Parts: sequence; C-alpha cells; structure tokens
Amino acid sequence: MSSRNQQLFERAQRYIPGGVNSPVRAFRSVGGTPRFFASGSGARVVDVDGKSYVDYVGSWGPLILGHAHPEVVAAVRAAALQGLSFGAPTAGEVEMAELLCEMLPTLEMVRLVSSGTEATMSAIRLARGFSGRDLLIKFEGCYHGHSDSLLVKAGSGMLTFGNPSSGGVPADLARHTLVLDYNDCVGLAAAFAEHGPQIAAVIVEPVAGNMNLIAPQPAFLQAMRDLCTAHGAVLIFDEVMTGFRVGVRGAQGLYGITPDLTTLGKVIGGGMPVGAFGGRREIMAMIAPLGPVYQAGTLSGNPVAVAAGLATLQLLRGAGFYESLAQRSRQLTDGLVAAADKHRVPFCAQAIGGMFGMYFRSQCPQSYAEVMDCDKDAFNRFFHAMLDAGHYFAPSAFEAGFVSAAHSEDVIASTIAAAEAVFSAW
Repeated sequence: MSSRNQQLFERAQRYIPGGVNSPVRAFRSVGGTPRFFASGSGARVVDVDGKSYVDYVGSWGPLILGHAHPEVVAAVRAAALQGLSFGAPTAGEVEMAELLCEMLPTLEMVRLVSSGTEATMSAIRLARGFSGRDLLIKFEGCYHGHSDSLLVKAGSGMLTFGNPSSGGVPADLARHTLVLDYNDCVGLAAAFAEHGPQIAAVIVEPVAGNMNLIAPQPAFLQAMRDLCTAHGAVLIFDEVMTGFRVGVRGAQGLYGITPDLTTLGKVIGGGMPVGAFGGRREIMAMIAPLGPVYQAGTLSGNPVAVAAGLATLQLLRGAGFYESLAQRSRQLTDGLVAAADKHRVPFCAQAIGGMFGMYFRSQCPQSYAEVMDCDKDAFNRFFHAMLDAGHYFAPSAFEAGFVSAAHSEDVIASTIAAAEAVFSAW
C-alpha cells in the first residue's frame, strides 16, 4: 500500500503545479516523495505517516527557537483572540519597529512587509528611486526572492549583463541587472570602473545561503562598501536569511560592515510571514507617503505575525544564546566531517552562527562555480539514507541548513552517529 505521503503528493499534483507551493519542496533535485509534515515540536517534525525526524531545515531558517516554542505559541494565541487583521496601524507594529532599530543600529527607519521577497523588491525600488539610477549589481548564486529584476543569471562574460533565468522575465528588464561572481573583488571593481555612474545599488547575501552556505571573504564585503560609497550607489544587505540567525546583529555585525539598506525576514517572524526593510533615514524618507517611491501591503504588520516575531526576538536577547547556538552548529559540522574522514568519504562542512553548509568535495567552496563542483549524486545518496534514518536535511545540495536552540547535544550526537553509519556503508 502507498504511504500517506505518496497519497497526498498524488492528490496535490492534480491541483497544485508540481504538487508543491514552493519548488524545492518537490524533491525534484534529490528524487523521491516529499514528506508532508503534520506537526513539529522542538528539534523534531512528524510526517503524516507518523515518522519522526530531527529537522535541520527549520522552515528554511525562521525557527531558531525550534518548532512550536511555547512562548511564541502563547503570543500568537493571545494576538489571534484580539483579531486576525485590521489593515490599520497597531501598537505591535511600533514595538516591532523600535525593537528592530534597537537590535540593528544601521536601521534608522524600517517598514514591515509580509515576506523576504517583498522586502528585497521594495528595497531595490527604493534604491533606484533614491539614486535616480537603474543598474543593479547582484552575484551569481545569491537568491533575493522571485521579483523580475532578480531572476537573472550571469551573462557569457565577467562584465556582461544578465539574461532572464525564468520564463516571463523580459530581456529588457534583465539588462538592468549586472551579475558578478561572489567573493570576486577584482570583478566588482571592474564593474564600478565601467558602469559606476549608472549603478543604483549592489545587493548581496553577506553570507550566501541559497547556493549552499558560502562564507564571504572580509575584503569582498569591505570592497563593496568602499565602492558604493565612492560611486554614490546604495549597498543593500539581504539579511532575510542571516538576520538574527548568524548573530544578534546579523552578518553586518559579525563582519563590521554598515549597509545603507537591510532586508529582513524569516527569524523576525518566528515562523509567521513577516519581512522588513530599513536603513538610512534619508533613503527611507523617499517611501510613500513621505516620498515618491510607492510601496504598500494590506497584511503588512499583521498583528498575529508581529506577535510571533516580537516573542521570538525577545527570547534571542537572552545571555549566551548565540554562543550556545554557534557551539551546537559547530558540533554538528565537526562531527559530520570526522565521520566522513573516518571512512575516507570526500566531504567538508562549515558553520556560521546557526547556519551550516555541507559539501561533497575536499574543500569548502567560495563561489558558485565551486559549489557546482560538488558531488551532487553523493549528496543525494546521503540525503535519502539520512531521511530513512530519521534526520531531515534540505532536499537539495544547494541549500544551507539550520540548527535551532532546541537541538541538544544529544540530538546532534544522534545525527552524527547516523551519518557515520551511512558513511561506513560507502
């Protein structure tokens, strides 16, 4: 008999394109049947067949406290009892804005939205409106949501303009985006030398997490800051994934770089749909109703979502929270590397705060091209073997993983033991 997971996936494919509401969930990269989850608690999720898994996806990053944290759930319940949405200002929105600006001092003003995609789309429009320029620089392998300007792949040469990487994106729009190599200071300087007066903004994941985890070279981020300042371009840090995930002040605090605008999401919603963008007051003052750059959203600052985010952010401020989180992440990556080395499996891994990357290659990659050099078939074998053993990693070789405060040393040790059993069979 087919499993409940299989039955649901067959039903879903009749009514939902690909059977999923976000592409990576379809397991196309790794093969097999997606797991449909019924519940989650702490570090674990349970699928509709009743099987329990240690979860290293964490809703793709937001669940830094683990699933169904009691204080977050209580905040959501209390807010919901007062009303689900008003389409009008609430006190919670003000509290959230104040807290975000306190925790990230580069935010002088902030606006709440409903998703990371909406935050980055709005920040780019704002940067173009502020600068009066059109050209955007992004980096190969960095993902900033699915708005048209960002669904662009690299051209044929280092300084060629991008080509659409999705149907429905006009080539005329893609030509306003220049795609460069991540961690390439020389290419970045050359782009500014040739196009400086036309560059409105540079947008970057300060720690890349959408081509697996790629750590930035400190000189790369500093060069970006210096070049944007020299040429009057707006530097946008996309911290939708890294914000409050790699440290209490995000990646910008970790690396000591001050962006002009920051986009946030994931953790600031605590599992509910919340995004935000903010930065320098003079730039943010260009947003309607103060200025000519239009942005709006019916559910922006939704009171239930804001309640979840506020409860989460307050808990993150506890003494030693991030030190403990980073230690657990390193325990996982160090343990996986040791298990692979013991059985001579080409493998490496690294962690930054509560994020980690694992790669079936001899050294941790520093660019999109090096990520593409990883052994994808080996990852797929590992993914399914670990899934069978009750450990759920992202169903793609090109996604970062996440550790939460609910992942105890014993839970992580069980994952390492399972990985060693998998590697021993190779």
